[in-house]
Amino acid sequence: MAELLRRFTNPRFDLSPQERTLAWRLHLDLPLLTALLMLSLLGMVVLYSASGEDMGSVVRQGVRLGVGFTALLIIAQLPPRTFHYWAVPLFAAGVVLLILVLFFGSIRNGAQRWLAIPGLGLFQPSEIMKLALPIMVAWYFSKRSLPPRYTDILIALVIVGIPSALIANQPDLGTAILVGMAGIIVLFFAGISWRIVSSAVIAAMVAAPLMYMFVLEPYQRRRVDTLFNPEADPLGAGWNIIQSKIAIGSGGLFGKGWLNGTQSRLDFLPESSTDFILAVIGEEFGFLGIAILLALYMFIVGRSMFIAWQARETFSRLLGISLGLTFCIYVVVNMGMVSGLLPVVGVPLPLVSYGGTSAVTLLVGFGILMSIHTHRRLLPP
Repeated sequence: MAELLRRFTNPRFDLSPQERTLAWRLHLDLPLLTALLMLSLLGMVVLYSASGEDMGSVVRQGVRLGVGFTALLIIAQLPPRTFHYWAVPLFAAGVVLLILVLFFGSIRNGAQRWLAIPGLGLFQPSEIMKLALPIMVAWYFSKRSLPPRYTDILIALVIVGIPSALIANQPDLGTAILVGMAGIIVLFFAGISWRIVSSAVIAAMVAAPLMYMFVLEPYQRRRVDTLFNPEADPLGAGWNIIQSKIAIGSGGLFGKGWLNGTQSRLDFLPESSTDFILAVIGEEFGFLGIAILLALYMFIVGRSMFIAWQARETFSRLLGISLGLTFCIYVVVNMGMVSGLLPVVGVPLPLVSYGGTSAVTLLVGFGILMSIHTHRRLLPP
């Protein structure tokens, strides 16, 4: 123990070549950071075209990404035990903010999802839960023997269900599902039996028709109907999907070229700089552009899972897996939505779509991953 403390309290003693690098001293994982920077740069290049060559949108997105990467750097300096310590207060604060949204939230486009913060504008508390929920569930299981008992599983489901229900009530079913999945991933990798998993899948399949008829709002049912038959309302509910598929298909193998897209630049494609920016990539850069983008995403997810696999404690391992796979789910949902394989649920393409809060939240999550990776050296093997 004395040798371990000597090695890491005095950086001049016995450091490996990796530990002598600036990135390692700053608690940054260079491969992951490079991939995130490349993805963000690609996003701003596409955004310039998708926004109609509006440099102001690109600058605003650059500022938001700058805030996000700064937050990543700061969060990476904190050891995982800090997130473990703040798990309960952070989760409780997130739930309180979601409750405040019910009574004092600002309404936009028929949804009550935001709190007005004097001097800061609108703030969406559900973004906090994208991080607070997996941290909380990982904290809960880190204090119990694994695989979990039935009582522990039920308590974890309550932890997941409370914020998910509050978010779904706003209504924001897409975010509620994604937030819930972040907690369910932790539960799954905590070691629940396949019998429970298969029973849950069967129960979900049985409950799906009932939810469609009695739980979903009319506009949500229309989204499901549109998924299977967008041509039934080509000028209404099916417009987005039809135009998105036209844009992707018209790009062919190599695309029409940057700034040469027609569906987005002639305003046929709605939300071209946000939820449907993948269609712009497909139209201007073709299948090759989407393949490169997908390769970047696969590398980021793979590197995140590698970091989680190397973690030396239950809390860090479960949290890292959840952060990596949740990011993967965001990508899959957006790509499925834009290509007509999943209902439109308003999920942006991570670090590519225009938007600040989502990008900052994701980068904070990657800061936690880098903290898990670089601080593991302080733990005994």
